[in-house]
Amino acid sequence: MEQRINIQEKGQNALKLLYNIGGYLKKSALENALLELVFFRVSQINSCAFCLDMHSKDARAKGETEQRLYGLSAWRETPYYTTRERAALGWAEAVTACDVSDVVYQEAIKEFTEQELIDLTFAITTINTWNRLNLAFPTQAGTYQVGQFS
Repeated sequence: MEQRINIQEKGQNALKLLYNIGGYLKKSALENALLELVFFRVSQINSCAFCLDMHSKDARAKGETEQRLYGLSAWRETPYYTTRERAALGWAEAVTACDVSDVVYQEAIKEFTEQELIDLTFAITTINTWNRLNLAFPTQAGTYQVGQFS
């Protein structure tokens, strides 16, 4: 693949908006471990190699197990995730697919406050944006260092 635009270098003004959302989410009531699972699952769906590398490293550094990361693409068939995590993963998949049914909403709203569900939705749409940017303007997977964008 030929070299494309370096979005980190040339897109700083626009990227500041995404960084601000990330800063907001770090202060939200959503658990960091839950957000990492959601970021990893959405990145799996979107096949974003850089984001998979990044979020697997960040999740592992924060204590996530390899078993739970390896099982994430089949989370419905595994016993490793809490009811809250399952609701978040179902919501993340539905929002990513732009197909949010009443059933998925009811499962999510049982586990999250209204504000948490709004914040979770912003987290999902933000990682979808990052995935799409990294697919349009690839960053080499494998180069991420834990905490690099903190």
